[in-house]
Amino acid sequence: MSTMARASLLTLAALLSACASHTPPPPPVVTPVVFSTAPEEISPIAADVLFRAFSLVGTPYRWGGNTPDSGFDCSGLIKYVYNDMAGISLPRTTREMIVMRAQNVGKDKLQTGDLLFFATNGGSQVSHAGIYVGEGRFVHAPATGGTVKLDSLSKAYWQKAYLNAKRVLPTEQHLARLP
Repeated sequence: MSTMARASLLTLAALLSACASHTPPPPPVVTPVVFSTAPEEISPIAADVLFRAFSLVGTPYRWGGNTPDSGFDCSGLIKYVYNDMAGISLPRTTREMIVMRAQNVGKDKLQTGDLLFFATNGGSQVSHAGIYVGEGRFVHAPATGGTVKLDSLSKAYWQKAYLNAKRVLPTEQHLARLP
């Protein structure tokens, strides 16, 4: 058999064996988690908080950071966004935020702008927080080496670590009563 015939035969065998390989398994089916049963009407203040939080996605994480120039940790991000867009001065740490006087909110009643609290170190001690942006998602500054990002509450990690939510923004009913 000639060299050309052998090369052709080997090429044909390689091509046929590639076609005979196993097909990749289908992607896993992800069941969406429903956090609210009705479409949410967003107040103008909540919309401002939402857009500001989104604008900071990609900002580097820095422990103790509280500005876009220096970077953010989770509580620094929250404090900055609420002060900048809503004129609300919040405590500096997650431990102070979770005990502040504000309305506690059930997971099924979350609204854009609510604060989310997590125990990422296990147990029930708050160690992380984020800003709920709607549709089961939140913006947060996760960890050293990372950046501010959009994440999903439907992830098993966040469901397990979830502690509580608080509403610090005025509701539409409250805004209607203001002079």
